[in-house]
Amino acid sequence: QVQLVESGGGLVQVGGSLRLSCAASGRTFNRNVNMGWFRQAPGKEREFVAAVNWNGGSTRYADSVAGRFTISRDYAKSTVYLQMSTLKPEDTAVYYCAAERTIFIRLSENAARYDYWGQGTQVTVSS
Repeated sequence: QVQLVESGGGLVQVGGSLRLSCAASGRTFNRNVNMGWFRQAPGKEREFVAAVNWNGGSTRYADSVAGRFTISRDYAKSTVYLQMSTLKPEDTAVYYCAAERTIFIRLSENAARYDYWGQGTQVTVSS
């Protein structure tokens, strides 16, 4: 069993910053798999935000957040982070952490590639 627990969400003003964390645990969790962040706004489908490989050396971002968000990873702690800056009202959503079960070389934006999901953390950007 694998558990992903997100933290760090909250209310922030436009232009502000937040840092999300996702701690992975469980006997079967493989620290070498890719991990990612997705988000879902009310009335919209879940969308890809960012992904990172096992050692943080490879990252991928959605166009909407590139240059404003940074994904990183602490291998030893089995934790992935999402540093969000210059936040906009359209960034308001529930943010989900996700992890693959199988090791892939290429990072994926496809939610179907991810096998484990956290419970989500709310991020609200007020104008």
